[in-house]
Parts: sequence; structure tokens; C-alpha cells
Amino acid sequence: MTTDGFTTCLWFDGQAEEAANFYVSLFKDSSLGRIVRYTGTGPGAEGSVLTVEFTANGQKFLALNGGPEFKFSEAISFQIDCADQAEIDHYWDKLVEGGGEHGPCGWLKDRFGVSWQVNPVRLSEMISDPDREKADRAMKAMMAMGKLDIAELEKAYAGD
Repeated sequence: MTTDGFTTCLWFDGQAEEAANFYVSLFKDSSLGRIVRYTGTGPGAEGSVLTVEFTANGQKFLALNGGPEFKFSEAISFQIDCADQAEIDHYWDKLVEGGGEHGPCGWLKDRFGVSWQVNPVRLSEMISDPDREKADRAMKAMMAMGKLDIAELEKAYAGD
């Protein structure tokens, strides 16, 4: 195994290049890499995109146009740890543009069906607090939200 870590392969049905461009436009430290096209042996149409290598937020990905056989599910999601409410608002809005879906508890799906968790960094501190009453209040507040609101989470955590 190389020391470069893992590459996450995302299976699309003809949207690999569009998705790669979208993710690269959204995150810092991102770039497109090699694009591989189907040859005459298929199974895709000759010249159409087979794979797109890209980096998003410093992480390596491969977008694969594999066909309609497999769909994304919430069983796999990407978690974005946000420093402040402005970051939460930015990713929450941008990721659902063009047909995504808002979900509960900071979760959403982008227009490609990929699931994301858009969370404040502070949330994990709150819900893991050894003071179980504080942690429970923060968890209860989070469970009632769609997009997470840091100020409201902090109020619940503090017991206000």
C-alpha cells in the first residue's frame, strides 16, 4: 500500500465530470486531475467519460460513470466540520443547489444523491460532555433541527 492514503470512489450514472467540477468549485484545496474516457470496447459510449480524478478539500476522489446499477445512500456520508455559522450556511446552501434535499440534524443530500453532514466543530464537544444533562440538552436541540444553528445549540447546552 502506498503512503498516500485512500482514494474514495464515487459511482455516478453519467454525472462524474459534472460532480467533480461541482465539488472542486465548492471546497478549498481542490483540483481536477486526469479524465479517462471509454474506448471502443465500452461498456460506455466511446469517448464518454469513464472516470475523473479530483481532490476536494485535500482529499482524493475518483468519480466513476458506472451506470444506473448503484445509488448513493445515507449509509455513507461526508462530514464537514464548520468553524462558524457562516460556514454552515455556505455549505448547507451550496450543497443543495440544483436539486439537493435538506434533511434532519444537519444532514442533506446534494443533487447527485451524496449525503453530507454539515456540523459545527463545537457540536462534538457539546454532545460528548461528561455532564450528561448538558450533553442531552444539546443532543435534543440538534435532533429538532434541519440546518444546525450554533447559537441555538449553545443556548440549549447552557440550559438557557
